[in-house]
Amino acid sequence: MKTCDNCKLVFIHSKETCDSCGGVITEPKLTDKYLKEFLAVDDKMLKRFKEIRLATIKEAKQRASKKGPLVALGISGSARDQFDMAGESSNSEFLLKIALAELKKEGVKTELIPLRKYNIKHCKACYSTTNTQCHFTCSCYPKGKPTGDDMSNVLYEKILGADIIIFATPVNNFKISSLLALFIDRCISLDGSLLPADPKATKNRELNIKHTKFVELMADPNIPGSGFLRRFSGKVGGVLVTGHEAGAAMVISSLFMTLNHFGMAFSPWSNMYAMSSITNPTYKDKQLVNNLGYQEDAIMVAKNALKLAKAIRVQTQEWKYDNSAN
Repeated sequence: MKTCDNCKLVFIHSKETCDSCGGVITEPKLTDKYLKEFLAVDDKMLKRFKEIRLATIKEAKQRASKKGPLVALGISGSARDQFDMAGESSNSEFLLKIALAELKKEGVKTELIPLRKYNIKHCKACYSTTNTQCHFTCSCYPKGKPTGDDMSNVLYEKILGADIIIFATPVNNFKISSLLALFIDRCISLDGSLLPADPKATKNRELNIKHTKFVELMADPNIPGSGFLRRFSGKVGGVLVTGHEAGAAMVISSLFMTLNHFGMAFSPWSNMYAMSSITNPTYKDKQLVNNLGYQEDAIMVAKNALKLAKAIRVQTQEWKYDNSAN
């Protein structure tokens, strides 16, 4: 890690002159004296930055040493419920249950998460306010506080404990369901996020910028958790999609790109889509998209996810990413 002697920009890659001001770039000795001067913080705040770094390293070690049975979550983004307005059960959730049942047969601990039954509030898009990182847990909806929601209080912990996460969604207007979109947006809090530098003023932009610069300086690629921690890293994903109209390819593609950039791993044949024909009325969808052939496809997704999860469990190295930037 190097910095510009003039404007104090931080550079990850080796350079001699600053792109911004043309100043000389050098590699500083990261003493406490240098850090306090460079970041313009006092002893108390520097100590807080270091405490957060140590806590994140500890969390990364705990995640890497996980033992016990594999755990799989089935995230259902369907709003359809036989006891609600639709009057019939979800097609995508049916296939998700088939996939989870296959994993359970193989000794995996499974849980179905129907998002419609959880209170998940919208992301407030404060990403830039916290300077390229959200906080974990989400500081917009603090865990255990009256303003918290089920994402902060319940679902984050379930996600952290999972080895496999299979997502199921209908095609709604050529995209994932609004419930799943809400869930995915709030998952950003798991991606590279840290504890807030000041829990009483979590959106203090000036302080958050200083904290981010500290992370950039102190991140070590050989020490997991020393920088920004990607909590989805190494978890195995699968995607099941059902729909009446076209759009399945767009749904899978957008989900795959997002989840892969979160750090999830995908086996070959990690997704499937069950489509009806646009020449049929929608009330005939169920018998078409839940047929035996599509059930076998869902089982295939589950089996491939399990095979990859077992391989990842025995690997000794962390997945590589730039933990000095987010």
